[in-house]
Amino acid sequence: MAEEDRVTPTEKQLRARRRRSIAIALALAAFVLLVYLGSLAKLGPALFERPL
Repeated sequence: MAEEDRVTPTEKQLRARRRRSIAIALALAAFVLLVYLGSLAKLGPALFERPL
């Protein structure tokens, strides 16, 4: 693919992409935390008292 065939994003598009990426990362982190806390609540304190 030649250099002139590529589309170069504008500064505005790059900022929008970065904000979108940060929003997706935060949503994913919130989901992981929610699943972790839900598992902790479901299993309760017995989760930490299991034999190794």
